[in-house]
Amino acid sequence: MSNKASKKTLILMVTVFVLPVVLAKLALDHGWFEQAATNKGQLLQPTINVSSMVQDSKPKWRLVYVLPTDCNQACKNALFSINQVWLALGRESSRAEPVVFVTANSDTTSFDWAKDYPNVVVKPLSEKPDTPLLDSKVYIVDTLNNAVLLYQMDDDKDVAVMESRNILADMKKLLKLSRIG
Repeated sequence: MSNKASKKTLILMVTVFVLPVVLAKLALDHGWFEQAATNKGQLLQPTINVSSMVQDSKPKWRLVYVLPTDCNQACKNALFSINQVWLALGRESSRAEPVVFVTANSDTTSFDWAKDYPNVVVKPLSEKPDTPLLDSKVYIVDTLNNAVLLYQMDDDKDVAVMESRNILADMKKLLKLSRIG
């Protein structure tokens, strides 16, 4: 093989193997594309520590909902959703816990929902916690008691069902990746 042919081969090899790596690095550094997120819920940055709300509990993944002052249709959809998501986890459901926090301002007149969802843990909060979660939103709380994902519930049942699917997808992914809980 001649010297000229070997130089061409070397340049070709560098171009084929090194150029894509250099281009990928430039694309990452300069944000030439949208970075994809695999979570369906809104990622909370920074996370919200809810240790004061779930004190003395075993480390589990939690689906958390704070009962609002008026339990409207969105509230009913949220309660239905956290129960259904927990049931849909199947054999992994022992690693998760659906929790509804009831504050002094919560609508307890519509408390008859609790008998429809016996798997949902109801925890009273005697006072407003230091790091309150927003009413009418569903949170995924990790095993270190940090709310990490947020989901908005809707009055429309069909939209709420779609959001439940998003919650389920995120919970399955988190349980698959986590060995704790």
